Amino acid sequence: MQISDFIGLLGGLALFLYGMNMMSTGLEAAAGDKMKSILEKLTSNRILGVVVGAVVTAIIQSSSATTVMVVGFVNSGLMTLNQAVWVIMGANIGTTITGQLVALDVGAIAPLVCFAGVAIITFMKNPKLHHWASIAAGLGMLFIGMDMMSASMAPLRDSELFVNIVSTFSNPLVGIIVGAVFTALIQSSSASVGILQALAMSGVVHMDTAIFVLFGQNIGTCITSVLASIGTSRAAKRTTYIHLMFNLIGTALFTIIAIVFPLVPFIEKLSPGDVTKQIANTHTIFNICTTLLLLPLGNYMAKLTYKILPIVPEETPTEMHLQYLDDAALMNSGSTGSSMLHISMLKQEVLRMLSMAKEAVVMGYDAVMNNDSSKLAEAEKLEEYLDYLNKEI
Repeated sequence: MQISDFIGLLGGLALFLYGMNMMSTGLEAAAGDKMKSILEKLTSNRILGVVVGAVVTAIIQSSSATTVMVVGFVNSGLMTLNQAVWVIMGANIGTTITGQLVALDVGAIAPLVCFAGVAIITFMKNPKLHHWASIAAGLGMLFIGMDMMSASMAPLRDSELFVNIVSTFSNPLVGIIVGAVFTALIQSSSASVGILQALAMSGVVHMDTAIFVLFGQNIGTCITSVLASIGTSRAAKRTTYIHLMFNLIGTALFTIIAIVFPLVPFIEKLSPGDVTKQIANTHTIFNICTTLLLLPLGNYMAKLTYKILPIVPEETPTEMHLQYLDDAALMNSGSTGSSMLHISMLKQEVLRMLSMAKEAVVMGYDAVMNNDSSKLAEAEKLEEYLDYLNKEI
């Protein structure tokens, strides 16, 4: 690989990642409060939960971001662990949309799509139109970046060293580890799958070497939710365990299937001659089949997390504290859609203040009417607590 090819690879990667971010930001802005209302209408119905997870992830283009939000919701008491199970399953399905988009053969018109989006943003003042233009510009950049990466990596086909390295990916253990580590480093399964597709477009990677890397990428995406759960409640940590459990079970199952049965030939027959599409289809089949398999077992998965992380007697806080606005959650949920999480947590904290204020008024009234000094002292303590919460919020 020449230095110019390496520079082209970096430029293509930059355009791909920026385009994906621009597209997801535009989608989120275009959706407006719909994501919030979707999550607010979430029930314990497992099918609805899966649909919600898939829709939200398709909008924000990141299962990691959805899972981080779910961890935050569980941590703040806005969502139960059982509800989180279904949303996480749906998120794994929703994230496959990016791979399917990348597999579309629209590289020839990508510059035109990108130009149209940028032109609308530059010359038109309608904010709502800007959201859709951002989606178009981001999508165009994504495909331009893919083409640049593919062209830059094409010379690697002639490198005996690189070909030998890639050939080791057909070993299940090696492929899974490579996929998991790479995805953990860039913290985006959608991006890592896209890069794998770019390698396939350049002819460097074939389906038999890509399949185990793809399985490993599903494990690597869990690192974001693991980081988000640091410093949160035990319930939030259990949510992370469910996400990891889902992908570990799916990877183990599909690895066995790929070794024992002719899975690769089956995938190749679905999209003959198009490795990029084959990778996208494998990613989709993996997550849909794993969800269908584990859907009836969701409650048992939730119960298993209690075995892994048992319930401990929670100490009643004796000092004034914020109950819903968790510093660790706010620090770790800096991804797309986190503003919605922050607003929901803030809303719960303000409602808590309202309840305490009502209690203080009733207690103060009773103290005055009954000349009860002890109740008056309690009302004053509540007032101090409210002052503290007001300052902290």
